[in-house]
Amino acid sequence: MNKQAVFFDVDDTLYDHLSPLRSALVEVLGLPEDFPYERAYYLFRYYSDLLSDEEGLSAVPDQAKMERMRKRRFMLSLAELGVEVTEEQAGRLQSAYLKGQFGIKPFEGAVPLIRGLSEAGYVVGLITNGPREHQMSKILAMEIEKLVPDSHIFISGALGVAKPDPRLFTHVNAITGTRAEECHYIGDSWRNDVVGSLGAGWTSIWFNHRGAKPESDHTPHHIVSTYEEIGRLYGMNKLDK
Repeated sequence: MNKQAVFFDVDDTLYDHLSPLRSALVEVLGLPEDFPYERAYYLFRYYSDLLSDEEGLSAVPDQAKMERMRKRRFMLSLAELGVEVTEEQAGRLQSAYLKGQFGIKPFEGAVPLIRGLSEAGYVVGLITNGPREHQMSKILAMEIEKLVPDSHIFISGALGVAKPDPRLFTHVNAITGTRAEECHYIGDSWRNDVVGSLGAGWTSIWFNHRGAKPESDHTPHHIVSTYEEIGRLYGMNKLDK
């Protein structure tokens, strides 16, 4: 029997990834209110993905290399904005940023959407890049594990393959008994989420809530900016809390 499925990314798809970054920048560097935090976030994600890809860290999260990458992404992204930080400051930024991730909350509408999809009979799951323990700490902080079974939570660091590699999506299909043509993937990252899901033959829903520009000639099936818009794709015109 066919299984319709919806899978979600985690970082900046289920919660506001900018919030803990902004808090860390203010706490450690005392940056002003008018600092371009959105641009800083974009650069932070860019260098995080770039450096992780260079070292293969999303698939094999070597601890020493991870620590070096986490400092370098702060140093490189802030340098582009005219803020030079030392390696010691970058380490403090990472610590403050990590601390902030324990206080995250899901975007408005995320929880009722996941619950509604499950109740409607969809297979619902998560696919995220990063070390398993690190990503699970975020999932637990948001209490998403109460809505999504552990068997449907796929974390690259535990599997040895990472988005945008289509093998990760193929693995998800094999484990959940779903087919690519029945699966939808919702995520904010053009490179990892849009390109990755399209490459696997899935329906791609780009959660572009920050108004980013496409980075290639790929075409997602849907572009949305709120959970209300996502809900309408599934006939859920009102998402109750």
